[in-house]
Amino acid sequence: MRAFQWAPKPLPIIKETKIGRNMPCWCGSGRKYKQCHESFDKKVDRFAFMGKEVPSRDMLKNENDVQKCRESAKINMACLDAVGEAIRIGMKLSEIDDIVYQVTTKMGGIPAPLDYEGYPYSVCTSVNSQVCHGFPAEDRTLKNGDIVNVDCSTILDGYFSDSSRMYMVGNVAPETRRLVEVTHECVELGVAAIKPWGFLGDMAEVIHKHAEANGFSVVRDIGGHGVGFEFHEEPWVSYVSNAGEDMLIVPGMMFTVEPMVNMGKADVIVDDDNEWEVYTKDGKPSAQWEYQVYVNEEGVEVISH
Repeated sequence: MRAFQWAPKPLPIIKETKIGRNMPCWCGSGRKYKQCHESFDKKVDRFAFMGKEVPSRDMLKNENDVQKCRESAKINMACLDAVGEAIRIGMKLSEIDDIVYQVTTKMGGIPAPLDYEGYPYSVCTSVNSQVCHGFPAEDRTLKNGDIVNVDCSTILDGYFSDSSRMYMVGNVAPETRRLVEVTHECVELGVAAIKPWGFLGDMAEVIHKHAEANGFSVVRDIGGHGVGFEFHEEPWVSYVSNAGEDMLIVPGMMFTVEPMVNMGKADVIVDDDNEWEVYTKDGKPSAQWEYQVYVNEEGVEVISH
């Protein structure tokens, strides 16, 4: 299976290099370790000693990294804005791909999906029962009542941004419209649940409980991911785990909140022919919104949406 973000990989056990208290901090701030990240590292070590999964230093972004991601995100969100202005009944999905490519390159960026592990387009467009990684092909046209997720990712100066939005085309059936709206609520509630020194499972529980309370299910086999230095980084992010589970959230982490919510069951299948496009197994609609978030000392910042 080649679909992005497919399954969690076991994280390696990383032994961080010990640093003398008067040496420069590992974060690159130029400050002495004792004045910068010493207390932070001790706090992380306490959680690790309790058996909790903790992030490694190379997952964490400094202020320069975050600013670079913000600049990348301006292009990413401009692409989604342009798609929203143009989307209509009868629009070819290839037109969406063209819009994303043109906006991205004119603003100095690179479409991250293009040629990523052989993916042949600049964006993913997933319609109705497609869960993710749908091809924006020339022979596919949006019809009245369709819902489509446009998943856009951008590289600027080596830094990555990633977000997606749902678009409703024409007269969408009430239950399908509700699926789209509840999925957006899941993301907003999930982001609100992210706290430094909490756990990824705190967010996941809020998301899947809200989806299930509304009669929907959350895909288990595909999750979110770290992002910023690379298109897909650790950690793998589940949206079906529970409070207190999964990785410790610490300031400096950047990842996506992107639950895939199905009208029917959570089971999915991958297209056997192209090994990219993912569908609901029961053929019922699926929806997804994606935010890229950065965790700081005060809380969480939405980088791209």
